[in-house]
Amino acid sequence: MPRKKDGMLYVVHPTPAKGKNGKNIVFARPAEKHKITMRELEDFCCRNYHSRYGELMSAFSYFLRAAGELMVRGYRIETPIGSFAPRLKLMREITDPDEVKDFDVRYDGVEYNPGKLWNTELEKWSRGFRRYENPNTQEIMEDKQQLEIVLKKILDDNGYTTVRRFAQESTLTYYSARKLLNEWCEGENPKLLKTKQGQYHIYTAL
Repeated sequence: MPRKKDGMLYVVHPTPAKGKNGKNIVFARPAEKHKITMRELEDFCCRNYHSRYGELMSAFSYFLRAAGELMVRGYRIETPIGSFAPRLKLMREITDPDEVKDFDVRYDGVEYNPGKLWNTELEKWSRGFRRYENPNTQEIMEDKQQLEIVLKKILDDNGYTTVRRFAQESTLTYYSARKLLNEWCEGENPKLLKTKQGQYHIYTAL
């Protein structure tokens, strides 16, 4: 049978959870072949949708400015790509609502609900699914020297890394990348410092 040549690429990875047969349960996720930059997205739209260069970036810029201002005023922004609203949190444990003061409240990122339009758009282009033979996570984890080289490059380029960025660059699963980054934060001579930033943690060199 000829190998399928279209469809969304996916990869399969094991999880820490065990199945009924005692083996690790696996999960599927999209295969990320290449990260598209804003410039590449602009180029793609120019070639395929006849947009003017810079038009998309301008639209994003206007949206961010307007949405930021309106969300601070208490609005939820409904758009064709989903809805956006600010998320808040309290900096201490409080059980009495009357005890909450203005200084207890902190901004905690943006809540995003993609809605159903993304389903419609992706299904329009979908031709089923096609497996991509991803690298062996266990073998990658054993080569700590190469992983440290990947980490150093990310830190040199950005000054910090996130679990998602390290997972993408190292081809590890999100779980394995987080486990390794946290290991590098521990011990008598840790390599990294883990810091909470909004809803994410960032890792910086020590």
